[in-house]
Amino acid sequence: MKVLEIQGAYGLDNLKIAERPDPAPGPGQIVVAMKAVSLNYRDWITVSGVYGGSAPLPLVPFSDGAGVVEAVGAGVTRVKVGDKVTSNFFGATWIAGPPMPYKMAGALGGPNDGCAQQKMLISAEGVTKFPDHMTFIEAATLPCAALTAWRALLVDGGLKAGDVALMQGTGGVSIFALQIAKLMGLTTIITSSSDEKLERCKALGADHVINYKTTPEWGGEAKKITEGRGVDLVVEVGGSGTLMQSMRAVRQQGHIAIVGIVSGFGGEGLNMLPGMLIGNNARIQGLSVGSREHFEDMNRALTQHKTKPVVETVYPWTKAKEAFEDMQSGKHFGKIALTID
Repeated sequence: MKVLEIQGAYGLDNLKIAERPDPAPGPGQIVVAMKAVSLNYRDWITVSGVYGGSAPLPLVPFSDGAGVVEAVGAGVTRVKVGDKVTSNFFGATWIAGPPMPYKMAGALGGPNDGCAQQKMLISAEGVTKFPDHMTFIEAATLPCAALTAWRALLVDGGLKAGDVALMQGTGGVSIFALQIAKLMGLTTIITSSSDEKLERCKALGADHVINYKTTPEWGGEAKKITEGRGVDLVVEVGGSGTLMQSMRAVRQQGHIAIVGIVSGFGGEGLNMLPGMLIGNNARIQGLSVGSREHFEDMNRALTQHKTKPVVETVYPWTKAKEAFEDMQSGKHFGKIALTID
């Protein structure tokens, strides 16, 4: 079978198609014929070596993928041959309950081999059936970005209909958060530097939009939109570069869910953060995707509402480098995916 590997050293130029033996499932294992994978920011920083560049090479990247069960080992009852499934971000290690270090040890696409392979050997506990109304390409976007948004808003955030959620940018997590927020009856605010993208957000149901290029003090603008109260939750994808504006946007005892660091690791004004937290009684919480139980809950909601992921561009997996460069350009809206042949 063919796989996509990081070979020799980390870096986009070292992504190569390679041959490996076809796998056979042992007890409790299955083989999934993979059809598609999707790109996350985590995948880029993994391939480039910025994040966790200590995993032994060669490494198969991509945490998120979808395919069809091709073979099952002894004792497998969760799935059968022919079932359409996605990978779980943490494989078979985080099934339910709160996050713990040992539950996060199974993360795919680093340090463990990921989904960019024609035939993936995995524990039957490490996959989830995906909604029937989705294609393989659409389903491949769910395990990381969609589940991160779901957990931020509903599991950790505990939001209810009528609450206000603010999303930053128009990447995968933020667009999923917008879609999930609308199907759960939340009021939504979303930011972008592109008026064209903001119009697309309105088409997806965004109640309020802010161009952060023309309104750099967007935290204050969010306060105005909420008549001075502030938003109940911010889906914080920027990290230190946007955190101060998130603090200005959030209400007393509000919640900032830190899910990304796309603006980098440094930021001005962070020395003020402790005082602002005390004054605002706000809660800042980091989160890393979610459990299989969270995933199954989310899939039931997406099935009920027939929600379709927003996939901007699809590349063949032989064009993985070009797909990553597309992601880095920041021009995409929603998700980027690769097909596996």
